[in-house]
Amino acid sequence: MKIHTSYSVRIQGYSSVLDATVAMYRKAVDFFIAVIMVNWALFDGLGQKDAQRECEKLCVSTATRPTVPHDFAVDFYKFPSYLRRAAINAAFGAVSSYKTRLAQWETNPQGKEPGLPKAGRIFPAFYKAQQFVWNGRYCIRLKVFIRNTWDWIDVGLRKTDVDYISLYCATRKELCPTVTKRGRVWSLDFAYEEKVDLNETDIEDQVIVAVDLGINNAATAVVMRSDGTVLGRRFLRLSKEKDSLERALGRIRNAQRHGAKRMPRLWGRAKGINDDIAQKTATFILDIAIKAGAHVVVMEHLDLKGRKRGSKRWRLHHWRAQYVQEMVESKAHRAKMRVSRVCAWGTSCLAFDGSGRVTRDADNYSLCSFKTGKRYHADLNAALNLGARYFIRERFKTLPETVRQVLSAKVPEVLHRSTCTLCSLFRFCAELGTQGHPVSELNPHRAKAVPLTTKEGSRIHSEGFAG
Repeated sequence: MKIHTSYSVRIQGYSSVLDATVAMYRKAVDFFIAVIMVNWALFDGLGQKDAQRECEKLCVSTATRPTVPHDFAVDFYKFPSYLRRAAINAAFGAVSSYKTRLAQWETNPQGKEPGLPKAGRIFPAFYKAQQFVWNGRYCIRLKVFIRNTWDWIDVGLRKTDVDYISLYCATRKELCPTVTKRGRVWSLDFAYEEKVDLNETDIEDQVIVAVDLGINNAATAVVMRSDGTVLGRRFLRLSKEKDSLERALGRIRNAQRHGAKRMPRLWGRAKGINDDIAQKTATFILDIAIKAGAHVVVMEHLDLKGRKRGSKRWRLHHWRAQYVQEMVESKAHRAKMRVSRVCAWGTSCLAFDGSGRVTRDADNYSLCSFKTGKRYHADLNAALNLGARYFIRERFKTLPETVRQVLSAKVPEVLHRSTCTLCSLFRFCAELGTQGHPVSELNPHRAKAVPLTTKEGSRIHSEGFAG
């Protein structure tokens, strides 16, 4: 598979020139949007390359085509050809999206009618040799709109940025950079591509790391085999970082009570702490996966849309779970590991031993009680169920239809992804004949309850790897 990464390099001293260049590019996109809207009958159903060719027939004059209905060169003199084609592609995509949304709205007119397409906050890419070339180690040349024409300018880059790119991106394929503006700062985003062959380990031989991301505990990771054997568990709390985040958000709330509105410094500090928590969590997960020799990282499929309610809704609002999953996915693919997401419904409220629903402690939400009376860590219970659901899904879908029907009758949980537990995996393996031990006779390496007393609270010590 292909992995794409980017590195942003700050550009100073060319704000007016870059403003004019981006404004001219957006004006060109609006021009092509108007042309495609008027002549949509010619573009309907075409692919990107055919649409680009058709648009150039209408707008670009040549020796064999001296006159065109919409002459692009009248208002865009010496406009770079590569940038022109990029503007055509952007315009065609915007109009196609508008036509699709308009057809859906006409079929089911709910809400407002879709607005007409516009260029919006689109930024141009600088194509190699046409608009972007390296001029030495710490300098580049960009073709921009300056002095009412398109000309080259020399832009110096910081030594630290170039050295970082040379150190970490030398073996990757360099793609076309994109100029962007974040706030008042202009930067050049260098894009890189690399090819990675992910492991093709059979499901029977796989070792996975099942991860439950939480709010009280940053992450709980369990290393498992396909038969349910637990090789190790780890807990990450980051209590110091979360206390710092609470203090930062408390300062924001206090300032809001006194009438403050913007507070860029306070929000910047809170965002920095939150990003640090996310990065440490992703690094923690990948370190465990590499140490355990895992083939797959299993995480929960989270749907965080909708309004957050409750007295602690600010915790959910600032929870960077999806950002953590994106970083883990990128890091895992670079390490030739696969990433899988499973249904998260019921993983925390169903006991892994199949005894039913658990009861969470009112004073410590990280702990729970099973119906059998045993005390257990709630996030660890969820991680065990996540790993079990992955193995059940991957092994069940590869079986013949006749075997599926037999297993569905004997282990009905395999048909409902929101009710599978680790006990379901044991029963599933027993029915397949791959495991001779019944669920009641678990060996020491299998999941077992960690006795927690009231005095111990939530202080759980991580266990070492058994394998």
